[in-house]
Amino acid sequence: MAFGSMNNGDDAPMSDINVTPLVDVMLVLLIVFMITMPVLTHSIPLELPTASEQAAKKDKQPKEPLRLTIAADGAYYLGAESASKLSVEDVAARLKEAKAANEDTIVAIAADKAVEYDYVNKALSAARDAGISKIGFVTETKAQ
Repeated sequence: MAFGSMNNGDDAPMSDINVTPLVDVMLVLLIVFMITMPVLTHSIPLELPTASEQAAKKDKQPKEPLRLTIAADGAYYLGAESASKLSVEDVAARLKEAKAANEDTIVAIAADKAVEYDYVNKALSAARDAGISKIGFVTETKAQ
């Protein structure tokens, strides 16, 4: 079955290209790209610090953070040289003293891997109640 014009009487096939399916596909692709391009170009505006700002702030920060160690049994130790167990209330009081002595106090929490999360949560609450907002967690890197 050949397609052609009905005016002439020959049965020769039509040599024109039917562009209707091509236009349909192109319109679908256009719609898909119009929908996906705003998603791909979406970004979150951030003001990242530069190296010069970090160097200016570096001398304001204390050299060593205040280390809060939480043992596997839930005992708290404050400071690197501390050998006495502390309660949560003692930790909160000492963190308030450290915050009063230095406004830019940084707390580094080193919790045992086997400690219950409740002990870590209590330490975080004590630091928050003391007004300390710079808190980090001490981790180990695996030796390869």
